[in-house]
Amino acid sequence: MTALTSPLSRLGWTFTDGLTLVGRELGRLRQEPGQIVAALVFPVIMVVLFGYVFGSAIQVPGGDYREYLMPGLFAMVTFSAWLGVMTRVATDASRGVMDRFRSMPMARLAVPFGQTGADLLTGLLMLAIMVGAGLLVGWQPHRGLIPTAQAFLLMIVLRYALSWLGVYVGLAVKNEQVADAMVPLGLPFTMLSNAFVPTGGMPGWLRFLADWNPVSALTAASRELFGNPGATSGNVAWPLAHPVTAVLLWSAALLVIFVPLSLRAYMRRGR
Repeated sequence: MTALTSPLSRLGWTFTDGLTLVGRELGRLRQEPGQIVAALVFPVIMVVLFGYVFGSAIQVPGGDYREYLMPGLFAMVTFSAWLGVMTRVATDASRGVMDRFRSMPMARLAVPFGQTGADLLTGLLMLAIMVGAGLLVGWQPHRGLIPTAQAFLLMIVLRYALSWLGVYVGLAVKNEQVADAMVPLGLPFTMLSNAFVPTGGMPGWLRFLADWNPVSALTAASRELFGNPGATSGNVAWPLAHPVTAVLLWSAALLVIFVPLSLRAYMRRGR
């Protein structure tokens, strides 16, 4: 009986410890209201900036740029996950918080679980704010409740997988200054995609990179499920022809690679 219940007990301890650390991360946000304000204002700024400033000069399939744009902005916010997690993890590691956690009787998975779980909750809030902003500027899903829910579920799954990338990179870098310096690298990655403009007008080599960018897969999947302009058809790269499958494969690959790497880096850091 002990052999059977021991793994379940360890799983329960991991879950309980992880939830405690999720509460810690959310409590830290409450103590730093500036971060909360920035996280809530950022999606609105993106909608206004790209929807009205850039949208007036860009022609897209279907003609309505804001409906074309919103899935791309959802993907952009999704891919910001790993950057925020990376910064928070690097900050905790450089300030000795990780060392204190390792000295405590808690499950080794609990610390990264707490970081990724807290990011998932803040990500849901950011998505909700962006949905409201999108509805105000004229965006809306057209295919009904179930496909709409599937699109947001894809974003949540991929965001969670990306947060494990953030945990690993945050543990791998030397300090929070290095992590802060890496944050701007996320912008070119999201821009080199179909999120803001069609990839058909790009040079061949650049179009290849954009079409195989996971940002493009998530954007294409969202446009397809929302029924927004720009849904791909015809002779396109495999990730754009099968965007939902591509997003699920990207998510699975990230989890398979970076969950064990993150645990290994967490246990080895400071040795």
